[in-house]
Amino acid sequence: MQRIIDFHTHAFPDEMADKVMKMLEGEGGVKASLDGRISSLLSSMERNGIEKSIVCSIATKPSQFDAILAWSKQVRSERIIPFPSIHPGDERSVERVARIKGEGFKGIKFHPYYQDFDVDEERIFPIYEKAVEENLIVVMHTGYDFAYPRISKADPAKIASVMEKFPELKLVTTHLGAWDQWEEVEKLLLGKRIYMEISFSLEYIKKDVARSIILNHPKDYILFGSDSPWTDQGKTLSLLKDLGLGQKREVLILRDNAVRLLNSV
Repeated sequence: MQRIIDFHTHAFPDEMADKVMKMLEGEGGVKASLDGRISSLLSSMERNGIEKSIVCSIATKPSQFDAILAWSKQVRSERIIPFPSIHPGDERSVERVARIKGEGFKGIKFHPYYQDFDVDEERIFPIYEKAVEENLIVVMHTGYDFAYPRISKADPAKIASVMEKFPELKLVTTHLGAWDQWEEVEKLLLGKRIYMEISFSLEYIKKDVARSIILNHPKDYILFGSDSPWTDQGKTLSLLKDLGLGQKREVLILRDNAVRLLNSV
């Protein structure tokens, strides 16, 4: 085993997986690589030398918080690290942040499109403030999303604005800073202490652009992520290695940066 940490995966309760995956495949027009079950994710991890995966949930309405939290507690293990979710429209959202920390989780997942918010809305600020206070990681979908119109809700300018207001926020931006907004990533985010994970990006970006973003960003702030089940963990790993970043940089991306970040909580 290569002891890789995948910082961006998804899975669902077994009894819901078939229905949810079919719905999401239809909405996004994307065929998944796995069936959305934890058991399938673990099998993929075995095949690809992945030691641990962060499993990100998304609460699409406030009432889902308790069920997501309960399932996250059920599936967590040495190899599965769940990040529960809070809906920004939840009247108890700030309280929920403390609850997640109290239950022993290390982070929270948000998705501006599925949860209908802009990352720099003032109504979200109390959540960020509480996440900083509780020393939690925030994994945020950034950039456009296949399933939604191209309205900027999590673009690099908004991300930079949030980090100016909350410089201590442990923010992980998905999809190499912002999916299909990589020119703006290069202009506005490179060099800042903002985590970027690489999922669902290397397939859609020129190799020289990907190398430029990764090599010109702080070396401790790039993470490996696959967005499994939507992409294959092995394919993402192969695409990363094909960039020729060098062994030292690969080790940081594949494991050491994630270990440092997780241990900081």
